[in-house]
Amino acid sequence: MKFSTIKHLKKAFLYSVITAMGISTISSCAKTDNTDTTISYLRTVNASPSLATYNAYLNGNIITSASLPFAGSTAYTSRAAGTYTLKFTSGSSTESLFAKDISLNQNTSYSYYLANKPAQLDGLLISDDLSMPATDKAYIRFINLSPDAPALDLIKTGTTTSYATNKTYKTATSFVAVDAGTYSLDVKDTATGVVKLTKTDAIFAAGYHYDVICGGLITPANDTERPLSLQVLTIK
Repeated sequence: MKFSTIKHLKKAFLYSVITAMGISTISSCAKTDNTDTTISYLRTVNASPSLATYNAYLNGNIITSASLPFAGSTAYTSRAAGTYTLKFTSGSSTESLFAKDISLNQNTSYSYYLANKPAQLDGLLISDDLSMPATDKAYIRFINLSPDAPALDLIKTGTTTSYATNKTYKTATSFVAVDAGTYSLDVKDTATGVVKLTKTDAIFAAGYHYDVICGGLITPANDTERPLSLQVLTIK
């Protein structure tokens, strides 16, 4: 092979390498410049006090991997910030039973709780502050989602330690830091101090956030309605 030919081939090879590197650099820059910083996150929880199960859809796209029973929840799903229609259907149909337009802000996590009886479905949207000032603590939030309950307090059994006071239906506390461990918790009527129910096995692990939900009904009408209960859900 002639020297001029070899020289030409080497030049062509170097040009192709430089070109490829240039394309790679441009592509990398473009990817960095287009990084999406407008993501929001949403989880859904079924707190409707019945035996019914529900699927959830966001702008027509299903976000439940299986229909949610009472106290069932989804993991967070991510979306661009904006306004969405959140729709709930039965576990066996795509017909809307309840729908609500919700606004999701960028870089914010939310929880949406389907509430009330099947014939009167409504909901509650809460933004989730998942910050963790101390990694050796657990973080709990109390929510009253019992439609026929009075204002409620959440108390550590046998103590005066209070985690929530005077929470009416569809209201919640902010997250409270607690020591990791197993707790016995009382739900009390704010006005009378009467204990409505006690949960003796609430487990809170360090580094996690939890919903502590008082759900169900004080007076169920029949066997298809859930009685009053205290549910502990790990937020994830």
